[in-house]
Amino acid sequence: MNLARILDDSAGAHPDRPAVRLDDLTLTYRQLSDLSARAADWLAEHGVTPGDRVGIMLPNIAQFPVLYFGVLRAGGTVVPMNPLLKAREIEHYLGDSGAKLVFSTSPEAAAGAAAVGAHAVPVDADTLTEIAARPSSREVVARADDDTAVILYTSGTTGTPKGAELTHANLHRNAVVFATTLLDLGPDDVVMGCLPLFHSFGQTCGLNAAVVSGACLSLIPRFDPVTALKVIERDHVTLFEGVPTMYVAMLNAGPSVADTSSLRLGISGGAALPVEVLRGFEQAFGTPILEGYGLSETSPVATFNTPDRRKPGTIGLPIAGVELKLVDPDGAEVAEGAVGEIAIRGHNVMKGYWRRPDASSAAIRDGWFHTGDMASRDDEGFYTIVDRKKDMIIRGGFNVYPREIEEVLYEHPAVLEAAVVSTPHPTHGEEVVAAVALRPDATATPAELRDWVKARVAAYKYPRHVWLVDALPKGATGKVLKREIQVPADVEQAVRS
Repeated sequence: MNLARILDDSAGAHPDRPAVRLDDLTLTYRQLSDLSARAADWLAEHGVTPGDRVGIMLPNIAQFPVLYFGVLRAGGTVVPMNPLLKAREIEHYLGDSGAKLVFSTSPEAAAGAAAVGAHAVPVDADTLTEIAARPSSREVVARADDDTAVILYTSGTTGTPKGAELTHANLHRNAVVFATTLLDLGPDDVVMGCLPLFHSFGQTCGLNAAVVSGACLSLIPRFDPVTALKVIERDHVTLFEGVPTMYVAMLNAGPSVADTSSLRLGISGGAALPVEVLRGFEQAFGTPILEGYGLSETSPVATFNTPDRRKPGTIGLPIAGVELKLVDPDGAEVAEGAVGEIAIRGHNVMKGYWRRPDASSAAIRDGWFHTGDMASRDDEGFYTIVDRKKDMIIRGGFNVYPREIEEVLYEHPAVLEAAVVSTPHPTHGEEVVAAVALRPDATATPAELRDWVKARVAAYKYPRHVWLVDALPKGATGKVLKREIQVPADVEQAVRS
């Protein structure tokens, strides 16, 4: 089954219902399906064949779903990319995936694509008009359930982004379960689309869940709490999906900004939602929030609190068709009530990491995907995340992998050693900070090192604060002991202020 068929099915059932809305632009299901068919014809004309990879590096604009389903209709594989990526990062994504094309609004795309022989196609306000003028082919290229539909890049502690291969069946089943058994989405629902569509959360729970249900996706290219609240009123949004920092921002803005009485549910994921934020939001807006858990490698939803069975502070219960267990370092299940690593098995688990058989076999053992997240389970079966095994920082819902940032720091000629860690942030959850030891006789200021990284990675990744040390703490083998790195008091104060 080709995932693109969910769009044609909804276009057949609800042709004149709004599918996507952005400010004054509304695309009905008939229009979205037609535009995706014309985009597919253009892709085929330019040599895209079944299995070919195509990058989509766009913010939340109407062109994203048009091109997303267009690539899928043509039998291609979508490689979603953060539009904030810099040329060096784009080069890796395109080079590793072997993508022929990348659609982007970013001026960085051309340089990144040129470095690996790919073609950057600029996307602007005229793109939809240009697509609408092209011939249309109603063909949806047949794809097997286990063919790769999307390659989502994610990093481990090695810092090198790996492509999680999500199949047509992975994404279709996860969207259906999320939309039907968990939320009961329907054509009268309006889903807030402020989660990035290049991210698994926004893609499955926003775009695909809305399309499979015939609901409308109301897009916001860049989240702002006041804008979001006003769009909820304007478009009569019924379902808000966001990361904890979005709920914090809207709670701080207050319910007086707009009439949000249309909201029936809030969905939170991407990081732990503080219980006090959940309760504060529910009291202020009168909208219950349901928290879930997942990863890019699990399409992403694995657990969820449902409207009729929830427990604040937990990540809920396994969704239909998915199993969880908690294991020790040897893979054996831990005793009831003990903390263990979450392992997941089910329809949502990725095919593997693109061209990384060793990484795939290390992550998926006997059909179980080992997440690196540590959790406990209570006597009612609810899971609670207690720690992360992987050395990852979640800043405002975005994953930041320290090794990647450390390697950029090491490229600076004055840097001898570098360690990227996190410190608590009042609204982002965690802030990225770095301790650096300089080479003998070398000079560099913390501001210079910060700006060095800022110029080379996406804006959410670079360390906001850098401090200099004589040497980093190390163990007997010479490995840097990050747990012994003390964030200076002045840095902590600066992050909090």
